[in-house]
Order: sequence, then C-alpha cells, then structure tokens
Amino acid sequence: MAIPSVTLNSSHKMPVIALGSAGQNLPADVLSRIFLDAIEAGYRHFDTASLYGSEEGIGLAVAEALKLGLVSSRDELFITSKLWVTDAHPDLVLPALKNSLSKLGLDYLDLYLIHWPIRLKQGDKKVPVDKKDILPFFDMKGTWEAMEECKRLGLVNSIGVSNCTCKKLSQLMEYATIPPAVNQVEMHVAWNQKKLLDFCNEIGVHITAWSPLAANGANWGSIAVMQSAVLKDIASVKGKTVAQVALRWLYQQGVSIAVKTYNKGRMMENLGIFDWELSKEDTEKIQTIPQFRGYQGDMFVSENGPYKTIEELWDGEI
Repeated sequence: MAIPSVTLNSSHKMPVIALGSAGQNLPADVLSRIFLDAIEAGYRHFDTASLYGSEEGIGLAVAEALKLGLVSSRDELFITSKLWVTDAHPDLVLPALKNSLSKLGLDYLDLYLIHWPIRLKQGDKKVPVDKKDILPFFDMKGTWEAMEECKRLGLVNSIGVSNCTCKKLSQLMEYATIPPAVNQVEMHVAWNQKKLLDFCNEIGVHITAWSPLAANGANWGSIAVMQSAVLKDIASVKGKTVAQVALRWLYQQGVSIAVKTYNKGRMMENLGIFDWELSKEDTEKIQTIPQFRGYQGDMFVSENGPYKTIEELWDGEI
C-alpha cells in the first residue's frame, strides 16, 4: 500500500504515517518481528527515540527487510529518532545521535528531534523523571546549533523539535540558521492545536501528531477520541472505524501522524484512510468536540526548573 508523503522545508520527503514505538519494554528481537510486520503492511516511516528502547529493534527489522527484499534500499525507509532531555546540551547532542545510529545500525537518520524543550542532569533515561534532576536552564540556542551541525555532517537529513509551543518556536526561529522541519506534538480531534497549526503553517514547519487517538488505554490517556459519539456517528455512516475517522481528520488538516499499534490488523486498518474523505459537514461536527490537552507534562514542572507551572511549560497554550 503506497502511503502519501509530505515534502519538508529541508526538501526531503516524509511518509505521512509513521509507526510509533514508545511504551513497550520488549526484547529487540520481538520488536523487530513486529516492525517487519509493519513493513510488510506498507509502513515506511518508523518513529523512535533514545528514551523508547526500540531503536535496536527497528535496526534489526531494517536489516532483515533489506535481506528479505521487502525494501530494495535503506533510502525507502524514513527513520525518526529523538534527543532525550538528559542529552539536551550542546556538547552531548552529537554523541547522543551517534549512539542512536549505532543502535539502529544506520549511517544517518531521516529526522532527529529535540524531544522536550528542557534539560535534566545526565543519567538514566526513564520516565517519570526525577524532578530533582531538572536543571534550571535549558540552552536551546546552543543545543539547536549542535543539531544543525549534525545535519551539516550528513548524519541526519532533517532536524526538528517536539512539544514546542508557538512562543518557543518563534524564539527558535530568531536564531536558527536551519529552521526546524517538524514539530511533533499531541494532536487529535479532542486537542486540535488550531493556533499552533496555523502558526506552523505560516512559518513553514510541518506538524506531526503524536497520540492521534488520545492515548486510549495509557495511564494518562482518555476515551475522548475512541468513545466520541460524534466520531461513532460519522464512522457508522461511512462504514469506517472510529480510529480511521480520527486519523483521516488529522490527514485532512495537513499534518502527519505517528500512530502506535503492534497489532497487524490494526496496522492495516490505520492505513485505510487515503481512498475516502470527510465532508465539510463531517468536519463541522468534529469541531464541536470539547477540547483539552491530554498530556499535561507535570513531571517537567518544578520550583527548581525553568517551568514553575503547567502554564509556563505550555506558554498558556493549554
């Protein structure tokens, strides 16, 4: 199944659906079989991070897919990874990237993101983070300059950020010599990020939606998407699933989607969103869904850190 791509401001093309890989502590060989299933289903974009513990599994899957001829070259795949907050320092970016590349068994990443705009003391990668490890200052300018150097070295094709507000992006754009290609944020029908989407469209930064189904089943998630009466009605009329309606809505907003499932049937279901569309009436109904941010980011709020309140973390965009 061919998945559409979007052309980023770096001129590189990115498939609009990625298979996310957070939240499962599974052995690398088990993960690799799951990711091979995804490649067979048609996925060509995989979203990982140094935090997730899935880089090695993706690397094994890429090597096996090449061996089996499921893809003809590495260039057919798009791999995104992220810099964790313990490495968010100018001197630590390049070593962290090289470590991710080593685990993936790759020469380059397609996209490398700053996972959160905050820094913690060096140490184990874990969540929730220990608030005593939150440092009072995050050198975004220096860290971004190090990200730019990674791109200049040819170790990554595109660079970007995650969980950044309009204000933080605006500040970054003031000194960036290479603009961020992507801002990966929570986005779904119950948190439509209209203000941020409009701003990113204006400055040429592409949005990728994480938690596109509101993390239904996660300890911080909600049923706001999967149990939405509005989506259920639309899905019934169109003969689609609620998840397909939710993902199609995101696609029609012009964003890409990082969707997480390790079930092969749902992998296929999530790809079935490109040969139909939501009507204007459908989208107007979806606009009536109450809005609230699902993931508050409480663990990054500390009296000793740069963000003393949730409002400061999100610059009032809550």
